[in-house]
Amino acid sequence: MRISVGSDHAGLELKRLLVEHLAFLGHEVVDLGTNSPDEVDYPDFGAAVGRSVASGGTDFGVCVCGTGIGMAIAANKVHGVRAAVVHDVSSARLAREHNKANVICFGARLVGTVVATDSLEMFLRSEFGGGRHLRRIEKIAALDECQP
Repeated sequence: MRISVGSDHAGLELKRLLVEHLAFLGHEVVDLGTNSPDEVDYPDFGAAVGRSVASGGTDFGVCVCGTGIGMAIAANKVHGVRAAVVHDVSSARLAREHNKANVICFGARLVGTVVATDSLEMFLRSEFGGGRHLRRIEKIAALDECQP
């Protein structure tokens, strides 16, 4: 699989570990930054990952910031992205099975490295369950067209 990865300065170290882990698993990784510990703005990197996934340039995305929340909000602003903050293997699996998430977001200040790598592997192995979840995903997709 081709996977885009991005982080802000708070998520840099976890992002680096996840990039190495993905490469070890045989995935092609597109690192969208940041690659410096200097302070940056997380929306820039969350949006870059979202655009990469939404355009079809990558199959999935991985975002890392301090909590995962800011990156998820930014990525979800991109039409067609379903970014989910996960905290464990179960939430990673359910994000794919129930919500058809295509971007996984981690909080580097909240999730340890073992949990993050295990959760990422589960996310990539899991598939959308369809069935009753499909109509909900269709309703979420319809919200992309909403105007205030």
